[in-house]
Amino acid sequence: MKAPVRHRRTALACLGLAVGMVGMAYAAVPLYDLFCRVTGFDGTPLVRTLPAGEVLDREIAVRFDANVAPGLTWRFAAEAPEVKVKLGQTTTVLYRVTNEGPAASTGIATFNVQPSLAGGYFVKLECFCFTEQILQPGETRDSAVVFYVEPGLTRDPNVRHLESITLSYTYFPAKGGRPVASAATTGTNATTP
Repeated sequence: MKAPVRHRRTALACLGLAVGMVGMAYAAVPLYDLFCRVTGFDGTPLVRTLPAGEVLDREIAVRFDANVAPGLTWRFAAEAPEVKVKLGQTTTVLYRVTNEGPAASTGIATFNVQPSLAGGYFVKLECFCFTEQILQPGETRDSAVVFYVEPGLTRDPNVRHLESITLSYTYFPAKGGRPVASAATTGTNATTP
């Protein structure tokens, strides 16, 4: 084999490798997001459509954290800072959000569960965080999150002794169903409605 042919093949192999690496870099974020949603990794709650198959007598406290990122002039809070639920018990908690700004604005809530190992046992059946919210000036909206804590938590040695889980939401300015990275105005932190 002649040297130019070998060099050409080596160059094409290197180019193919570089293109493959760039493609994997672009695919990494959506693949990681999918992995977290399927497994509950890194505090990402699971999403299901059916309630738990069993309810245990053991209770766990679920705390609710509500925040608003800079860029939204919204006030956001849960109806109660904490509820005690039985493992497997379907529970509904309301959140209230108010647009305190002078113009209509759009937001979307992101969420996580802490400690992060509990994310695989926190199951959402319904959530306002799945869709963009558009609020007119002065408009207040009550939205629900329906969830349960998977009874399998009692069999996991890493989390079976947990006494509480925190569900945290942050509203971000949104466009097209996705949070906007930066915004012009400053938002507020959670306060009670």
